[in-house]
Amino acid sequence: MRKLLALALALVAPATALAAAPGTVDSGDTALVLVSAGLVLLMTPGLAFFYGGLVRAKNVVHTMILSLACMALVGVLWGLVSYSLAFAPGPGALDRFVGGLGFAGLRGVGGEVAKDLAPTVPHGAFMLFQAMFAVITPALISGAIVERVRVKAFLLFVAVWSVVVYTPVAHWVWAPGGWLRQLGALDFAGGTVVHINAAAAALVFAIVLGRRRGLRVPTVLPHNVPFAILGAGLLWFGWLGFNGGSALAANGLAATAFANTFFAPAAASLAWGLAELFFFHGKMSGVGLASGAVAGLVAVTPAAGFVTPLASMGLGAVAGLASLLAVRVRPRLGLDDALDVFAVHGVAATLGALLTGVLATRAVNPDGADGSLRLLGVQLLGVAATYAWSGGLSYGILRLVALVTPLRSDEQDEWSGLDIAESGERAYLNADESAFGQRPDAPRPHAPELHRATAE
Repeated sequence: MRKLLALALALVAPATALAAAPGTVDSGDTALVLVSAGLVLLMTPGLAFFYGGLVRAKNVVHTMILSLACMALVGVLWGLVSYSLAFAPGPGALDRFVGGLGFAGLRGVGGEVAKDLAPTVPHGAFMLFQAMFAVITPALISGAIVERVRVKAFLLFVAVWSVVVYTPVAHWVWAPGGWLRQLGALDFAGGTVVHINAAAAALVFAIVLGRRRGLRVPTVLPHNVPFAILGAGLLWFGWLGFNGGSALAANGLAATAFANTFFAPAAASLAWGLAELFFFHGKMSGVGLASGAVAGLVAVTPAAGFVTPLASMGLGAVAGLASLLAVRVRPRLGLDDALDVFAVHGVAATLGALLTGVLATRAVNPDGADGSLRLLGVQLLGVAATYAWSGGLSYGILRLVALVTPLRSDEQDEWSGLDIAESGERAYLNADESAFGQRPDAPRPHAPELHRATAE
């Protein structure tokens, strides 16, 4: 009788046993991570639309190119060396701070499981998922410096920054030997690694570049609100994979992270919109609702897999109001963080990381921790270390790049718009204009053959 019962159980539950075995590829977990990688990839074009809608019409193409260029440049660097430095075991005691070159050129990164990184997902799927985080992080920085930065300088900065700054922070937080992970710091999907890291660099970059020319105050009206709303929608959609996929398994934790990624930005958007309506402008703006949603998404990123949906609503509402206040204060400081990268990503991510230390509960994630003063202290240490690392090194990298090429565009190019000066393209044409802002029969500046043919 016992043998029959054992046989029946073996026939009924082989899939369950297989799914739970660490070191074995689980098809459901793999599907979640691969789909989530696609969702996170969509976020960078979504960011391009969001940022592109917020700038002036003469700079929209240039602004969007900065995001798309990160997809190309950082993607290549990730495969060559960055993934290895972020997640390969480092040599000896250095493993606490940076990875080694064991995965350089994606050597050994394929269909097998990397047990220490993702126990039931192919190593290649995990690597690809993490690549999308690396791609969007420097793209976030671009929002602070649009309408005046040179593409060449930005690319040189990103090439160095993504390797020297981003990869060590990713290693600190997510690699098994990283010092913040060893201390018990919680960052489910990148509050410190992505948002604080980018916000610190954005703030430094904006200060070094200085204010845009011709502005009475360091702010401008968005030229295309529908673009900004579309971009925010794409970001919110992709963020479901950003946070939900970070569970690395198709399970209840992923479901909670997905739910938190809806409720937190919903509460943040509502709080921002209602504050505008009743306390500031007497109107509820589309850009405000979109910005509030982004603030909520940023805030819940470190907490998505550690807090309850109800807690995520409170976190989102607080982050939305805090970011709105930061956006309103920033122009009075004379700081030209053009699209308020620090006010939204820096402020909301800092709140999210710190409140994770208060709101986290093992009832949501047994592998996490319960909120406590100790955990809050560890979270504060992670936030401070990331700000210091990213801010300090970003300043040094900018000084090095400035020795190679000017960081800022020429005055005339800035007045006429960087679309023509930096890309030879325009987003919008009048009936009697070519792509270069001239009549079709007027002499045209030098441009690639594709643009010349288009103008003709």
